[in-house]
Amino acid sequence: MRAPETISLPRIVFNGFRSPRQRYVTLLSNTYPNYRAIRLQIVIPAMSTPMRKAVITGYGDPSNIKVIDAEISAPARNEVQVDIIVAGFSGADINMRLGRYPSQLPPPLTPGYCFVGRVRKNGPGSSVYKQGDLVAALTKYDSDAEIINVPEKFVVPVPEGVPHDEVAGLVLDWSTAYAMVVRVAKVSKGQRVFIHGLSGAVGYATMILSQRQGATVYGTASERNHAALRELGATPFVYTNKNWIGEVNKIGGVHAAFDALGLESFDESYSILSSKESSILVGYGANLDALGGSKARSAVTSVLKLYARNLAIWSKKSAAFYLITRDDKNYLPDLRTLISLLKGGQIKVPIKKTWDLEDIRSAHENWSSASGMGCIVIHVKKDEA
Repeated sequence: MRAPETISLPRIVFNGFRSPRQRYVTLLSNTYPNYRAIRLQIVIPAMSTPMRKAVITGYGDPSNIKVIDAEISAPARNEVQVDIIVAGFSGADINMRLGRYPSQLPPPLTPGYCFVGRVRKNGPGSSVYKQGDLVAALTKYDSDAEIINVPEKFVVPVPEGVPHDEVAGLVLDWSTAYAMVVRVAKVSKGQRVFIHGLSGAVGYATMILSQRQGATVYGTASERNHAALRELGATPFVYTNKNWIGEVNKIGGVHAAFDALGLESFDESYSILSSKESSILVGYGANLDALGGSKARSAVTSVLKLYARNLAIWSKKSAAFYLITRDDKNYLPDLRTLISLLKGGQIKVPIKKTWDLEDIRSAHENWSSASGMGCIVIHVKKDEA
């Protein structure tokens, strides 16, 4: 009896691994003497690399984040594998640990919204970058690790000689500010803007970028930073005493308010918008409870209420909520613009505080109490950060 023309054999899996990378071997067989060979499909596992990474093991206080030994597989098709030098750190990391971030993954997860690093290797189909190239990317997850695989299309080149910490500040914090100022609020010369958290990462960036557009800046900040903010040309207030509401309304309100606090703060910020000229409240967070150490409340209701303000079609006031995404067609061009401004010395990204990856729990414990102004970053590769 003749053997079948095609023989299907089960996939062989070595050491319990499966991989899309397939190889074929030709085995001579005495079983079917009429056939010279049988093609046997063998799955060869992709080589993995050991590394250290942070993991949020469950929702709750900082005890739920730890740094562990792990492995990362080789980059998949159209991916680039990068050795991370610096990762960004922001309120998004805090809110992910608390389980409050919009549409987030459930734990266990590795946080880290962005990074600066050097290309380690290319996956199949990737050829834009070579080993050792300095790059940056927005990732949302997984940047609090020594190594990351990221789609090549989301990676941007970073010029040598530009401070790594400052570039990390651009990828999330300053990119958020740039989009809100330039694209959402469209701040222009002669306008008045109000910013909550002037000394924070996004707040500081929003202040500088608004001033570059020709706007006058008001906002809230810790009193210890007021003198420095006045030197930069801003008019700061203390958030908790609420006198800023009356003072801003005395000057006719503002053309744009930027609010990362959310909840009842959205109502207060909306109240200081100009009612005689077109004005907009841009929300971009719900950090009020996290900053105050209060029990977490859902931000969904306040965001829905924010958008409901737009139903008053007779009003000159409007509202929007901004959430950054690397899929936005403007994100990568805007980031390249910011990197160019930084390289040219037209902007400076102050770094408030740095922590090492191994001490990331301390970053979560002390995020809201760090002194100074600007961005917070995580040093992953300390000898190059």
